[in-house]
Amino acid sequence: MRITNGWKDIEVIDTSAGEKLERWGETLLIRPDPQIIWNTPRGPEWQRANARYIRSQSGGGQWEYRSLKESEWTVSYGDLRFHIRPTNFKHTGLFPEQAVNWDYMREKIAAAGRPVRVLNLFAYTGGATLACAAAGAEVCHVDASKGIVTWAKDNAALSGLADKPIRWIVDDCKKFVERELRRGKTYDGIVMDPPSYGRGPGGEVWKLEDAVYELVELCARVLSDDALFFLLNSYTTGLSPSVMEYILAVVIREKRGGRVSSDEIGLPVTCSGQALPCGSTAIWEK
Repeated sequence: MRITNGWKDIEVIDTSAGEKLERWGETLLIRPDPQIIWNTPRGPEWQRANARYIRSQSGGGQWEYRSLKESEWTVSYGDLRFHIRPTNFKHTGLFPEQAVNWDYMREKIAAAGRPVRVLNLFAYTGGATLACAAAGAEVCHVDASKGIVTWAKDNAALSGLADKPIRWIVDDCKKFVERELRRGKTYDGIVMDPPSYGRGPGGEVWKLEDAVYELVELCARVLSDDALFFLLNSYTTGLSPSVMEYILAVVIREKRGGRVSSDEIGLPVTCSGQALPCGSTAIWEK
């Protein structure tokens, strides 16, 4: 497992019985996590949580606010800063385990010694976008949600990156890549973080397991001749790291050479000394 160890403002304090106790800055949150199937004893620190997300048996859920002082605050990862706020879907606007991938991309871009263009698809609030821009890359940030793209822009301004060459695109990712193909645009790095479930342009429901191969095939066509990396993330339990690695191998490595790898990504848990798996990443690199 590739573990993010560089956070100072974010910490997974403990995990038990389907929930995790986290510190976001000075705020303690309890959030559900279906992977936490162990029922270990809970210490007194759980009682100090400022808010807890409670799932509804009929689907969805809501926050139980106990002593939350602010509805929005900021956290930092090195030179990057992010607005944090609890959303209706248990999320906070950031997936901190992805920092291990941010570090990887920053190193690749810095080592390239030349201008680098990166395409960030399903880009959410911009963690990967900011990391690549901070490393000197020109970035195209694409997400279908206007509100989320605005959030990402705010994070860029907060991080002192507002004047960097970032294109902010509100669009369906598949449609956007198809248009880039027609325009002849290419990218030296691609990062994709597609949702487990989604809706297509016509409202049709799609599952990542069914759509990912076609999506990777399409996106691989906008890789430049001297591309550096293609990074594919997944939070879908039915899509293992090895399956994603296989897809990148047959779609990209067989044509371009290079190497592919995959692994779970995770965060350290303070109380147990173990690591909590938080998703998977497969990478093709030159």
